[in-house]
Amino acid sequence: MANLQQNYRNVLAEIAAAEAAASRPAGSVRLVAVGKTFPAADIRAVYCEGQRDFGENYIQEWYAKTDELADCPDIVWHIIGQIQSNKTRPVAERAHWVHTIDRLKTAQRLSSQRPEHMPALQVCIEVNIAAEAAKHGVKPEEAVALACEVAKLPRLKVRGLMCVAAAAADDAGLQAQFKQMQALLTQLQAAGVAADVLSMGMTADMALAVVCGATHVRIGSAIFGQRDNV
Repeated sequence: MANLQQNYRNVLAEIAAAEAAASRPAGSVRLVAVGKTFPAADIRAVYCEGQRDFGENYIQEWYAKTDELADCPDIVWHIIGQIQSNKTRPVAERAHWVHTIDRLKTAQRLSSQRPEHMPALQVCIEVNIAAEAAKHGVKPEEAVALACEVAKLPRLKVRGLMCVAAAAADDAGLQAQFKQMQALLTQLQAAGVAADVLSMGMTADMALAVVCGATHVRIGSAIFGQRDNV
């Protein structure tokens, strides 16, 4: 566990350095620690260091973790993987954020299944900014229209946009993609949606994402270690 704790502190320091380099206020970038494939015990160790926002990709695995970590009532769960239609109910009932909305149907199911006594589910529209067939998300030119439709649904709150940049891109290519996301957020705000989130940047490209306006960075391997067969 000592390695996890040091890894976590290192990531916080890297985010702080990226904020400073980009002349952004300290604390303006929120860390989402991605624990997919790692056990609840590892998440608990990072939680005990003060981390509260955790991202998960696989619904069944995540759901089991919510039970194991039920004694951590202020943990904030971010779904950052695709949600099949038959998995929307557990997400609606237990998640706080969904970063991967790319179909109106998914949003409609989450809206109808979100318990009325719970706060609105915070959602982001996933944009396939890399234009890669293997990646999920809507085309950039479709993102604002989808967000506006989702924003009409009850019990959901559109917070912004999310992307996974092209892994093979150089810094110039990454910057172009992140800047396009920034422009899309401006368009979304101009369309009347009170959105303030850009969920972009992972272990390899986090610093550049912060320069380009990321508000949430999703960091997994730098904290928890390398994953096998994922």
